[in-house]
Amino acid sequence: MDAGAALQLILDAHVLKRVPRTGWVLRGVADAESVADHSYGVALISLVLSELVDQPLDKAKLLTIALLHDLSESVTGDIPSPAGVHFAPGAKREAEARVLQTLLCHFPSADRWQAWWQEYETGASAEGRLVRDADRLDMLVQAHVYERTTGNRCLDEFWSGVEADTFEFAPARALFEALSGLRCRQNEERICPDG
Repeated sequence: MDAGAALQLILDAHVLKRVPRTGWVLRGVADAESVADHSYGVALISLVLSELVDQPLDKAKLLTIALLHDLSESVTGDIPSPAGVHFAPGAKREAEARVLQTLLCHFPSADRWQAWWQEYETGASAEGRLVRDADRLDMLVQAHVYERTTGNRCLDEFWSGVEADTFEFAPARALFEALSGLRCRQNEERICPDG
């Protein structure tokens, strides 16, 4: 194994600790989470969901996908959804695939990791689809936390259009419904406190 290649990959990934999630920044959230913060949340939710689904999953593959799903943003930055509409169809994904290939090119597991990342992008495997559910859930958990802790009430758009049936796996749907219920109850308490 080439220690230099491994170290370079670690250093490249370390950049994600300093790349803010721009969707939050654009909505006025101070001290927005980093892409690395988000990747940790996705990995944790993926692990939790993997224990709740009723099918066997390759947890090493699952967690690898979760940790790699936004690695290319160490180079591209976090391109927010509103900006994505200005790209040609597939251009963002193609750029991210090229960046990932460059980041992994000297690493022994490069081909396997790129294939797994592609499974996430296309939804070609159960592990990739579960991480997609976890990715969406982590965004909603973070939106809820920001609404509760920062007082930022301009985050409804993150919830807009997300319904339980947008999640493939039943445990992800159940977590979404529980989080949505908690959000509604807390919003009602904020508007109409008891007493």
